[in-house]
Amino acid sequence: MPTYKIRITEATKADMFDIIDYISKENVSAALKLANEIEQKISALADFPDMGANPRNRRLKSKGYKMLIIDDYLVFYVMIEEIVEIRRIISAKRNYIKLL
Repeated sequence: MPTYKIRITEATKADMFDIIDYISKENVSAALKLANEIEQKISALADFPDMGANPRNRRLKSKGYKMLIIDDYLVFYVMIEEIVEIRRIISAKRNYIKLL
């Protein structure tokens, strides 16, 4: 089984910064714990790219999106040949369909 490369988009980096910044204003250790969990789950995609769920939304599904659910956040990604491209990390409370 091939190991996939992980590609993080600039939008994802901004999402991660915003999430951690927001949470750390209330609880630094919770922010660090969440950041670590997100990084671990994303890293696991290198070996298990199909571990994410298929979104229910037909448009997202037709574009090849998969998602990881981590606490109250959704990590959206697509597989492009031997690359797992992480496109966004969005709060499940937001209208993420409009953001993708």
